[in-house]
Amino acid sequence: MKAIMLGGALSLVLSLALTPAVARFFLRKGLGQPIHDDMPMHQVKQGTPTMGGSAVIAAAAIGYLVAHLLAGAGPSASGVLVLFLLVGLGVVGFLDDFLKITRERNLGLRGRTKLIGQTLVAVVFAVLAVRLPDADGLTPASTFVSFMRDLPGLQLGAVVFVVWALFMVSATSNGVNLIDGMDGLSAGTCTLVFAGYTIICVWQFKQSCATAVLPGCYHVRDPYDLAILAVSLAAACAGFLWWNANPARIFIGDTGALGLGGAIAGLAITTRTELLLVVIGGLYVAANASVILQRGYFKLTRRLTGTPRRIFLNSPIQHHFALKGWPEITIVIRFWIIGGILVATGVGMFYAEWLTHS
Repeated sequence: MKAIMLGGALSLVLSLALTPAVARFFLRKGLGQPIHDDMPMHQVKQGTPTMGGSAVIAAAAIGYLVAHLLAGAGPSASGVLVLFLLVGLGVVGFLDDFLKITRERNLGLRGRTKLIGQTLVAVVFAVLAVRLPDADGLTPASTFVSFMRDLPGLQLGAVVFVVWALFMVSATSNGVNLIDGMDGLSAGTCTLVFAGYTIICVWQFKQSCATAVLPGCYHVRDPYDLAILAVSLAAACAGFLWWNANPARIFIGDTGALGLGGAIAGLAITTRTELLLVVIGGLYVAANASVILQRGYFKLTRRLTGTPRRIFLNSPIQHHFALKGWPEITIVIRFWIIGGILVATGVGMFYAEWLTHS
């Protein structure tokens, strides 16, 4: 467990140190966040430095790699692929953030361009994830749909798996991006989710079929290395949260939201817990669903009655409560509580499923 502890400690310290330095640098360069006109309660945040996700990504990546260096072992294929998702989608988010700032309006990359960038990163990840077997023939990902482990009756072909992985990466990265927008909300929820995946990865390592074929053992490649990466991400998010909590000195931006969301999806795919992510990342599901329902209902009522209506005062869901008059800090803390309950429920379901095999 030495490398896991090293990765977490290094990432936390780096994030605590890098985040204010990045905030000061962006502030000097005038790289501040533009705010939507339809969110007047957030106008006070106009000009706050954004793209803080770059500090989170750097802290997690450096912590993960240095932990391996100090432990005298190289990173695994699974860890490198999830890291590729983190950095690759972070770059897409960075370009989006940068264009928003330089154009001085809350519009960055065009939707199609942003989607192409996400698709390229996700497809490269998916293709490589099923083409890099280890000595035992295990690849970082499986073409089976998984819940708490692979579901034997739900095997996908290689092409369908790539589409499935693309859907997961896009949905999760967009979900984290949508849940963003309030001080500490996305950083806090991501800390909880990555902490949950750290527990899952450690448990899979302890019960790996690679060490002993026992009832309930896991046919998962590189769970120990994934635990190092997951704890590095959790610690980096926690360090960033120190500076991002209300009142935020820096925002995580699309840079962090897209990158961290991609890493969450990557962990779900490589740990064979794809459908369990619906529970662990339930807040991101809710954010996506609120936007889909809002737009769908708006278009449907406009077509049927000529008078468009809305389900929520605004979407994603957290902005509905803001317009109802809830203080921002109240919304954030309550969403943290819900997120923590969902992560605990997911981890509990994972452990309960193992008990049925033991």
